[in-house]
Amino acid sequence: MNMLANQTQERLFDRYAPETERFFDEMFLNEVAPREHYSKLMEDFNSLSEADQEACKRMVSVFFLNQGITFTVYGNDEGVERIFPFDVIPRVIPATEWDQIERGLTQRVTALNLFLHDLYHEQKILKDKIVPSDLVLSSRHFRREFVGVNPPLGVYIHITGSDIIRDEQGNYMVLEDNLRCPSGVSYMLQNRQALKRALPSIFSHHRVRPIEDYPQELVRVLQQIAPPTRVQEDPSIVLLTPGIYNSAYFEHSFLARQMGIELVEGRDLMVSDNKIYSRTTHGLKRVDVIYRRVDDDFLDPLVFRSDSMLGTAGLINAYRAGNVALANAIGTGVADDKVIYSFVPQIIKYYLGEDAIIPNVPTYLASRKEDLHYILENLEKLVVKAANESGGYGMLVGPHSTAAQREEFAQKLRADPRNYIAQPTISLSRHPAFAADNSFIGCHIDLRPYILYGEKVTIVPGGLTRVALKPGSLVVNSSQGGGSKDTWVLD
Repeated sequence: MNMLANQTQERLFDRYAPETERFFDEMFLNEVAPREHYSKLMEDFNSLSEADQEACKRMVSVFFLNQGITFTVYGNDEGVERIFPFDVIPRVIPATEWDQIERGLTQRVTALNLFLHDLYHEQKILKDKIVPSDLVLSSRHFRREFVGVNPPLGVYIHITGSDIIRDEQGNYMVLEDNLRCPSGVSYMLQNRQALKRALPSIFSHHRVRPIEDYPQELVRVLQQIAPPTRVQEDPSIVLLTPGIYNSAYFEHSFLARQMGIELVEGRDLMVSDNKIYSRTTHGLKRVDVIYRRVDDDFLDPLVFRSDSMLGTAGLINAYRAGNVALANAIGTGVADDKVIYSFVPQIIKYYLGEDAIIPNVPTYLASRKEDLHYILENLEKLVVKAANESGGYGMLVGPHSTAAQREEFAQKLRADPRNYIAQPTISLSRHPAFAADNSFIGCHIDLRPYILYGEKVTIVPGGLTRVALKPGSLVVNSSQGGGSKDTWVLD
């Protein structure tokens, strides 16, 4: 290593304190030595001058700005549109660890799909009292109207984005499952493109598995679930978006372009003879598959919310008739409920006869009297979550809360215990990152891999590594000040 590299190392990594006694550090084995799968990356970054590092960050910022890579923050007075924060030091996952993640997620999504099929048909798992019936039937997203309905291939969850964390010992754990309309995959794809442009030489030194074929893999899955009479006829696929004011609209438009499919709003579709058509400049066009980024409640004002302006009247009748497929299927949200999440290890054991390869985070249910008592007595130590909220909303992080916030949540827990869970505050693993002021710090991270399920389960080798860019924060959501990294799975 040359003198410039040594000087750069002093400026860069010598300013970083891994704190391996308090947290699992993804990059460092101890205070001075990197983990084996990071050693080459550390060497490469140390070879960059400070000017090179700044140029890299500028190039990434310009790329994101030109691509319009933004997200929306609701309830923020500074303006809702923001460029998505990105950290240029990638997260690296060795092949052996990825094998465990891949096997664990395949097991998990297979069991959850069997669970959903059972719930909407024979409900054996409820009769055998593995999962309490009252918790399932009271779930906001359990759709009684679809009991007995058979989705194509028997698959309910075609696109899943499970959130994975590591505890203080480095053990992987599933924090939650996102089964309705998981978001973020566009950022995963754009992160890779941005870093390839900014650091092409570093990429050439590593055998990083590609992720660029995700849009085509998703198209193949959607083609596979088209109505049987249409599968052989180049099925027509559309992406249904709530519109430009949705926080993930950038992703909707980006994916539609990458997949080569039409981006539509509910008003662009119509129903005739229980078939769906899109209005185009060339007239009406039959639609076979809808990749919907609209929640169940807003899909059809004739069946769900009558005040919805986001869906299409008659869509559900076409779905029931088997003339159009929906990804994900209606009713998947019951398995997305954070209360039902706590039973996933039992669900895996019930349907597959296996122990969970990746465990859950220990979870307390406020609906249980003994759990509720424990939660109320230990609010300052726990993370409390609403059963059906996402994006970091409806959550109390006990160690970082005020007495007033804890009292507010105590009232909510007593008033509606079914709607809340609590978990221990886990010190998420940390990774080196550049802070907003250009200091070099350790930030907590998680990982959201993307799982596709059609005729088989396919998992993109990587995912979206989300970063809590606020010093000391455990909240990685972009709406709460988080950013992301490129995720490298080594071949």
